[in-house]
Amino acid sequence: MTKQLARWLSPLLLFLPLLAAGQGERPPVTNAYFIQNAIVVQQPGTVLEMGGVIIRDGLIQAVGKNLKAPADAKVLEGDSLYVYAGFIDGLSNVGIPKPKEETGRPEVKDPGNPPNAIAGIQPERSAADMVDASDKSVEELLALGFTAAHVVPYGSMLPGQGAIILLGGRGQTGAVYRPESSFFSQFEGSRGVYPATTMAIMAKWRELYLQAKQSKDHSARYSSAARGMARTAYDETLEAFYPVIDGKQPVFFAVENVKDVFRALGLAKEMGFQLALANADHVEPALADIKASKTPLFLSLDLPEEKKKEEKKEGSSGSDSTRTTPTPTIDTKMEERRAAAQRMFEEQAAAVAKAGVSFGFSTLTAKSKDIRANLGRMIKAGLTEDQALAALTTAPAALLGLSDVMGTVEKGKIANLVVTDKPYFAEGSNVRYVIVDGVPKEYEAKKKKKASDPNAKVSAVGTWSITVDVPGQTTTSVLEITGTADDLSGTITAEGETRQLSGVSLSGDALTFTSQFSAGGQNLTLSFDLTVDGDSLDGSVQVGSFGTFDVEGSRTSKPDRQ
Repeated sequence: MTKQLARWLSPLLLFLPLLAAGQGERPPVTNAYFIQNAIVVQQPGTVLEMGGVIIRDGLIQAVGKNLKAPADAKVLEGDSLYVYAGFIDGLSNVGIPKPKEETGRPEVKDPGNPPNAIAGIQPERSAADMVDASDKSVEELLALGFTAAHVVPYGSMLPGQGAIILLGGRGQTGAVYRPESSFFSQFEGSRGVYPATTMAIMAKWRELYLQAKQSKDHSARYSSAARGMARTAYDETLEAFYPVIDGKQPVFFAVENVKDVFRALGLAKEMGFQLALANADHVEPALADIKASKTPLFLSLDLPEEKKKEEKKEGSSGSDSTRTTPTPTIDTKMEERRAAAQRMFEEQAAAVAKAGVSFGFSTLTAKSKDIRANLGRMIKAGLTEDQALAALTTAPAALLGLSDVMGTVEKGKIANLVVTDKPYFAEGSNVRYVIVDGVPKEYEAKKKKKASDPNAKVSAVGTWSITVDVPGQTTTSVLEITGTADDLSGTITAEGETRQLSGVSLSGDALTFTSQFSAGGQNLTLSFDLTVDGDSLDGSVQVGSFGTFDVEGSRTSKPDRQ
C-alpha cells in the first residue's frame, strides 16, 4: 500500500485510480497477529510489562506474558510500545456526510405548522443508513486512536437515531456494529419555523411524546381486538418514539450549557424516558442531580481556543520596581472573565471525576486536530491520566452497553487497540498502530516539527528541491515560488508534470499552500505546512484522507534580487 502511495505521490497523483483501488476492501493476508514485548495497559491502573497480545479473526485470543507467536500470525514488534484498548467516542457525526448548509428562511405556507422535515423533526431516520466509512472524518479520528463511535445524524431538534460503528477494520460492510442504539435530540431550533426556540422545542417534545404514547396504546388495543375499532394511521415519526416509551432506547440529548442540562433532566423526569447527556461542556452546578439520577454523561472534547500569554518584549523600558500596576479597564476585566471561563471549561472533567461521576467523551463539536491538545489541557487542569484513559475506554464502554466487547484489553473482546511509542498522554507520543476489528493500520512516527516564528524575516521565493517521506520510500519534487511576500504564487513539478499552487502564504517563517488534483474521477487536496529556515525547509503535507507525511527541502536557486 505504501509503495503504491509513493509511486502515486511521485508524479503528483497521476495514478490516483491505482491508489483508490488499493484502498478498497481486500482480504488480509492473515487474520492472526501477535504483538510481543509491549507494555500492555489492559485498563486504567492495570499494566502488563513485557506482555503480548494474540489477535485472531477480529478477536483478542490471548493476553499475557511469555506468549508464543502462532505459526500463521504476523508479528508486530512491540518493543518499547504501549498497547491500549481502542478509544470510544460517546457522541459524534464521524462518518456521516455533512449536508449542504442552507441559508435563508424556508418557504412554507404555515411557519407555525411546517412539515416535520423542515421543522427538524425526523426521529425515524437512522445513522446506520448514512454511514460512509470512506468519509475523511473517519480517518482523522482513527489516527488519534479512536476505534468505535456512537454516531448520530446531522439536524435540528430530532435528527434521528444513533448507531455504534467501528472506524475501520473490515470496511463499509462491517462499519455498523449496532444500529438504532439511541434516540438523538438537541435544543436546536429550526430557521424561521416552529419550533425555533428552546421553550418551543420542549413544548413540541411533550406533544410528540404524549401523542406517541396514545398512538402506541391504541395500536396495542387494535392488535388484540380490531373488530369495531378504527385503526390508527401509520405515522413514522410517532412510531420512532415507541422504543423510547418502552425503555428499550435511551434519549441522547446534546446539551451546550448547564441550562440545557437542567432542561433535559427535567424533561426526562416528567416524561419518564431514559436519558443520556452528551457533548456537555458545563455541568458542575447539575452534578448532584446527574449523580442522583444515574444519568450517563459524555463531556465535550471541544474547548475554547487557548489564548497564549504575550511574552515580554526584549529591550522594554522600566524595571519591575518602577513599573506601576495598570488601572483595570473594561478590556482587562473582559480578559479576566474570558480567562476564568477558559479555566472552568478546562477544569470541568476533573471536577466531574472528583464528584465521583463516571463519564465518557464526545467529539460532536470538536475538531480532530485539537483533541489531543485538549486532553492535555484537561490533564494539566487536574484530570489524572488514568481518569482521562477511563473516559476514553472503560467508561464509554459501560455507558453505551459495550463492556462485554470493548473498553479493555482482555481475552474474547473485539480486537480494537491503539499502539503508541510513548504513553499516550506524554508529550511527543505517536500513534504507531490502530487495530480495528482485528485489522491493523500502521502509522509512521511523525518528526517533531520546528516551531514557527511569526516575527521571522525570511523569503520563500526561489526554486526548491523537496522530498516527501512516504513510508518505505521518498519522493522528490521541484517547488517553484514566485512573487512578493504579500502576493506569492507557485508550481510543483514531478516527473515532468507541473501543477499550480493555491493559497500560497508566508507568515513569519510559516509557508502554507495547497494543490488540487483530479484523476480517475476523484478529487484530492494536498495541504502543505512548512517552515522556512534560510535555504532549507521542513514540515508536512496532508494528502487528502490518506495521511500526513514529512517534507524536507533545500533551495537550489533564487532570484538575483528579492
